[in-house]
Amino acid sequence: MSDQHLRRALIVAFAWVLQGCSSTLPMMPTPALYAGENAKPLFDDLPKDRRHPPLDLLFVTDRAPAERAGGSSYAAGRSRSLAFGSATVQFGKDLPWEGLVKASTAKQRVEPVRLELGSTTERGRFPATPFEVVVAPDGVRRVPAVVEAYETAKHQLQAEVASRLAVVGRKEVVLFVHGYRTSFEQAALKMGELCHFLGRDFVCAIFTWPAGGRRGSLFGYGFDRESSEYAVEDLLKVIRIVGRTPGVERLHLIGHSRGTDTLTSALAELSVEAYGLRSSPDREYRIGNVVLVAPDLDGDVAVSKIFKVFSDPDLPFGGNADPSAVIPPATGLKVTLYVSPDDKALATAGWLMGSFARLGRVDATMLNAEQISALASLRAIDIVQVRGRTDFFGHGYLASNPQVSADIVALLRYDLRPNEPGRFLEHVTGSFWQVPRP
Repeated sequence: MSDQHLRRALIVAFAWVLQGCSSTLPMMPTPALYAGENAKPLFDDLPKDRRHPPLDLLFVTDRAPAERAGGSSYAAGRSRSLAFGSATVQFGKDLPWEGLVKASTAKQRVEPVRLELGSTTERGRFPATPFEVVVAPDGVRRVPAVVEAYETAKHQLQAEVASRLAVVGRKEVVLFVHGYRTSFEQAALKMGELCHFLGRDFVCAIFTWPAGGRRGSLFGYGFDRESSEYAVEDLLKVIRIVGRTPGVERLHLIGHSRGTDTLTSALAELSVEAYGLRSSPDREYRIGNVVLVAPDLDGDVAVSKIFKVFSDPDLPFGGNADPSAVIPPATGLKVTLYVSPDDKALATAGWLMGSFARLGRVDATMLNAEQISALASLRAIDIVQVRGRTDFFGHGYLASNPQVSADIVALLRYDLRPNEPGRFLEHVTGSFWQVPRP
């Protein structure tokens, strides 16, 4: 095969594997900790009035509203106005709750349970950006009416979160940021099944950015990359608003594939903001776990973002820069990376982008002993390796690998550290762990 033909084949494979699924989705395999002899209970503590298959998600999006009725509520175009609302995920057709529970705890299902997006209702919208301003003798000011509209939308969003907190067992929010070529429906279905296997104990939400466009080269990948950058400012506002909602005890953040770049960029800016307040992200925004799955992100870029505050002693710490500042401990914040050297999609992405060190394929052998020791000394980052492929290209293991989904459940639902009882991982070295093979 010529180099030109090889490149075309890789581009097609890359676009195929990184794109989302169809408008319906078969429910992911049962996470390993819910099946077998020592299975953990799944819905034993769920109140009876919430034991019904449809699941209600909070969505926040800077996608443009769809132009045609009868299809998706939001399209792949960009909106300058952030919207939020409610989206219902349906589990199976006419499937009773008892049948759904049985399917959700079965190691092997007789029949697949298909997920489909039900009603979607927009409940609020922020004013368009950039905000309208006026030039006054003493400088530039935001127009008061725009500021008032922003405050109204912010309080509406916080009220929406608070109303959901009132009916769940855990006063915590899990926010999912999807990857490349993912539609609004696909993002909702993916978070819907994950929320389901988290026991429906949390307030579950998606931040869905304008992915899935077809403009530009590489099946729209270039346009999606820029859309993911466009969404950073909106995402950091969402994290700030939700994290500061009265009653929220912790905010957990999950990014997948290209969405990890958007998430880490937003968190880098928020960490600077917290540093300027002589505080930390967990104190200011209640951030608990940050989970990056199959990160489609250059390794060097990721390091510069994650360690942004540590690497800039000229940043204002309070009123003035303080190079010797003692950064307040973020005891509640934990970063977990799920990576796979067998992720062929990210291998192709690295080759096409000219960046072979994709974070989602990092391996302990890529670091020297000093680097491994320095990483472990932070006690805030775990890197969980996934070996082998449970889907064709090894990129969708968030849903396809029952050991991976079980580990995420153990992390978020049971607050377990690596290798604590109930969260078995094989220790590799330092902060590196490995998921047992299915």
